[in-house]
Amino acid sequence: MRWLDLTVILLYLVGITWFGARFRHSQKTLKDYFLGGRNTPWWAIGFSIVSAETSTLTVIGTPALAFGAGGNLGFLQVVLGYLLARVVISLLFLPHYFRGEMFTAYELMQKRFGTRIRRLTAGSFLVLRALAEGVRVFAISIVVAIILDTGVLASILLIVGLTLFYTFEGGMTAVIWTDVIQMFLYVAGAVLSFFVILDRIPGGWQHVVEVASEAGKFQVFDFRFAWSMDFFSRTFNFWAGLIGGCLLTTASHGTEQLMVQRLLAARSLKEGRRALLASWVVIFFQFTLFLLIGVILFVYYQDTRLDPPKPADRIYPAFIWTHLPAGVAGLVMAAILAAAMSNLSAALNALASTTVMDFYKPLEERRRRPRSEAEYLKLARRMTLLWGVILFGVGWVSREVDSVLQAGLSIASVIYGSLLGVFLLGVLTRRVGETAAMAGMVTGLLVMLYVRLATPIAWTWYVLIGSTVTFCVGWLAALVAPGEEAHG
Repeated sequence: MRWLDLTVILLYLVGITWFGARFRHSQKTLKDYFLGGRNTPWWAIGFSIVSAETSTLTVIGTPALAFGAGGNLGFLQVVLGYLLARVVISLLFLPHYFRGEMFTAYELMQKRFGTRIRRLTAGSFLVLRALAEGVRVFAISIVVAIILDTGVLASILLIVGLTLFYTFEGGMTAVIWTDVIQMFLYVAGAVLSFFVILDRIPGGWQHVVEVASEAGKFQVFDFRFAWSMDFFSRTFNFWAGLIGGCLLTTASHGTEQLMVQRLLAARSLKEGRRALLASWVVIFFQFTLFLLIGVILFVYYQDTRLDPPKPADRIYPAFIWTHLPAGVAGLVMAAILAAAMSNLSAALNALASTTVMDFYKPLEERRRRPRSEAEYLKLARRMTLLWGVILFGVGWVSREVDSVLQAGLSIASVIYGSLLGVFLLGVLTRRVGETAAMAGMVTGLLVMLYVRLATPIAWTWYVLIGSTVTFCVGWLAALVAPGEEAHG
């Protein structure tokens, strides 16, 4: 039992839970609980975006992408698409979100189309986030099980319970400020682990370059293109990365409440744009760092001829816990847990805000039974608790996945396409009405389920296919039924 490491991890878990719970007294209204009162500085929102975008999937899954057979730095092609997406969102979506006071992304759909499309898009988000976050919750258990030698059930319960506590108490303010601390912790932990692992390799960085270059580990770009199923089944090439990464991030950061909620917490449109664009710099740095960690781990195991842990997602956390000095291992493991708790807290608050603002509150207002702010605040906390229980259950049934990173991204990409397609119908067209938009979205979802289950097409193409089908079907349906009056 490594008491120093466990003490470091315990101090972190207790400290971050206490810090987040301290924001309870500033939560007076739904605006405070779901948007942080809209007085958070742009740089804090930017760091919070990075934390929410990262998750345990990134921390333990990205090194595995560079480590495995045929692995290299090709994932950075997807990260370039992330930058292009941020420009698109800043110009196309953010101006609409800052017209009036919105709590969720799906209020925009009601303003443009109507109530039914708001419920459909919000419901799609709830399903998407519950499934994708369930995989992430399972990823947390991998790390906790290595540290405490516990089973999946106890590992998930520990992290979900602690994260749920401070999110329940402190709302969005707690989410953002704990995100800032956690982001600095896991990036610092990754930098520290990089140099510690590198120090264990005779010959240092020069030897890593020689061995990894010969194995093709430093390759970033793959510009090959062909109209064939083999081409579209390859996950990481320049075209799939740039297009897929752009559309994936446009959907996740521009239409999904998990990210849009952070942008809505900004003081102004200008600060929202600044936070979004600045976050990419940190994203690019950290993905590069985690991929390089995978490369040096590849060289280490090749030199020592030791058998690496299986599955590949265990390589980074298992190495840290087994080989790093006492205290250092605890700090890096705490950093990985920081990424996990950061993403989970964001998901809990986003799921609760969508449930209350897009479903429960509109229903109460139609029945002319509006509640007081205090009553809605109690309801928001209850919904946070309910979603914590649901995510625990989804995490438990997600334990059979192979690659947690690709599983999480592929699940998200199935639904992102239809969400992005219907949002594009809303901001780029004026003649498409609610019925046509719903027809497009449902068709897009069905097509993507077929693509996911019955074809070898890589997940990087999912959002392109889904958004194109949704947009085109919606636009054509409006031609067939032109009599419907569009909003907005």
